[in-house]
Amino acid sequence: MVTYVGLMSFTDKGIQSIKETTKRAAAAKEAAKQLGVNMRELVWTMGEYDLVCILEAEDEKSLSAFSLAIAMQGNVRTRSLRAYSAGEMDEILAKIK
Repeated sequence: MVTYVGLMSFTDKGIQSIKETTKRAAAAKEAAKQLGVNMRELVWTMGEYDLVCILEAEDEKSLSAFSLAIAMQGNVRTRSLRAYSAGEMDEILAKIK
């Protein structure tokens, strides 16, 4: 299972239809499921980014497909960060000699 943190900012199109943001989020969660992605958490934020999302999937290709599908709608711009659990980080650190 791979985990990503998505940092999203509204585009002009997204902010013009801001009252639909929670409906779009629910639709995105369903779209994620169809692509094998679990949208574990989505929160609206104040500051540099408008939304923060935690995504999980079996592989990075599924996450990439989901990110592209969301980008095609034109409501948000996304930055993705690969995230590691403590157990995964321990495995990474064990490789360091």
